Amino acid sequence: MRDKIIVDKMLRYASKVCKYCQDTSYEEFQANDMLLEACVFNLSQIGELTAKLNDNFKKQYPQVPWAQIYGLRNRIVHDYEGVNLRLLWEIISEDMPDLQRTLNDINDE
Repeated sequence: MRDKIIVDKMLRYASKVCKYCQDTSYEEFQANDMLLEACVFNLSQIGELTAKLNDNFKKQYPQVPWAQIYGLRNRIVHDYEGVNLRLLWEIISEDMPDLQRTLNDINDE
């Protein structure tokens, strides 16, 4: 039950990032400090929550890149100034919709 609550929180953060960036270009993303900071915050929260999930739960859902999600959190938290904006944009535009769908599927089980 605890893991499902954590996944629900992760889903809310992922949904925010997707919503904030819909109909946005990379150029708009990198030029908008408020949008950038909101996305960075939400991505770091998603990563932080992965560490709270039970290891057996994570093994149950190998389709989710748990280690990479936490790794992104570490890069954001420990090297904010050096975060590659192009990489963040690719994660947001390409990976977040898939993550959102997968977390939704996990939540629906």
